[in-house]
Amino acid sequence: MQISTRGRYGLRAMVDLAIYSVDEYVALNNIAERQNISESYLEQLFSALRKGGLVKSIKGSQGGYALAYSPSKITVGAVLRLLEGKLFSVAESSENEIVNNTIEYCLSENVWEKINASICSIVDSITLEDLVDRYKTMNGSISRMFYI
Repeated sequence: MQISTRGRYGLRAMVDLAIYSVDEYVALNNIAERQNISESYLEQLFSALRKGGLVKSIKGSQGGYALAYSPSKITVGAVLRLLEGKLFSVAESSENEIVNNTIEYCLSENVWEKINASICSIVDSITLEDLVDRYKTMNGSISRMFYI
């Protein structure tokens, strides 16, 4: 499975939004600048994210985007499924292919379905809040005590 630019950029933009939209709406041009992503591309992504119910928007000079839910309620899986579709490492086999080929059935049941379930389990266990916390830790935003 390979996540496309759509999924990667969309997830980056959602983490950025989680960081910067705590008490206000964030303009797409600000996200575009911070993440070095085309504003017109972000408009396409945020249109899908808004229609999918993960972000909300306000028009006007004070407008922009904010998360529709707390970052602790939005998973990486929800964002990726909305932007990428199903998260399969191997496409599902047709019923005829499985019925007519017991090896394919064996692989489907014992390998492909387990890989797909593992991928879903991982992306559904990580929230935007987890990523924001990790980002802040990595960038020293959480105060550290130094002794001389």
